[in-house]
Amino acid sequence: MITRWRGRLDYAPTLREMQQFTDARDARTEDELWLLEHPPVFTLGMAADVSHVLAAGDIPVVQTDRGGQVTYHGPGQLVVYALVDIRRSGLQVRTLIERLEQSVIDLLQPSGIVATGRRDAPGVYVAGRKLASVGMRIRRGASYHGLALNVDMDLAPFSRINPCGMAGLEVTQLADLGVQGSVEQIGQQLAPVLSALLSRAP
Repeated sequence: MITRWRGRLDYAPTLREMQQFTDARDARTEDELWLLEHPPVFTLGMAADVSHVLAAGDIPVVQTDRGGQVTYHGPGQLVVYALVDIRRSGLQVRTLIERLEQSVIDLLQPSGIVATGRRDAPGVYVAGRKLASVGMRIRRGASYHGLALNVDMDLAPFSRINPCGMAGLEVTQLADLGVQGSVEQIGQQLAPVLSALLSRAP
C-alpha cells in the first residue's frame, strides 16, 4: 500500500482526483492512503439533511458522494483517504469501516486513552465525544473517502452543525486528550497502523 502525504488541499479538486483515480484503476493498481488536511469546509453526504447545517456563515458547504450526514474539515485535522480495491482484498464495507476506526483506537492505546467505535454511528469516540469521523464511497469495487481525525484545530465550527446529523454531539481532539504532534506527525504514526489493518485478511 502506497502512503502519500499531500499537504493542505482544497476539498472539491481532491474529491475529483479520488474519483478519477478510482475510475482509472485496474486489477494491478496498488492501493493508496492519502494523508492531508483541508481548508475550512462543511461536507454533506449523499443522503444528508441540509437542516443539520445550522449556521454555515463564511464556511463553504460542499455536496459530496460519500455516505453519512454533515461534517467539518479544517486545518489541524488529519484526513486519511483510503483508496482500496475491496474486491481484491475481500473486505466487506463494514469491515473496512471498522478497520479505519480500529486504527485510531490502536494509535491511542499506548497513551492509555480508551476509544471506541459505534456501529450505529461510524466514527471514533472518547468518553462520548467524537474524535474521528468515517465516511466511505464504493465505486467499481473500490473505496474512496475515509477518515477525519481531529488533531489540534479550532473546534468552534462544529457548533455550526449537528455533527454527523446528531444534535448536541460533542467533539474532541488529540490535543485536548494530551496527545501532542502535528497533523503530519500523527499521520506518520497512523499510516502504518492502518496499512497493516487494511492488508490483513478479512
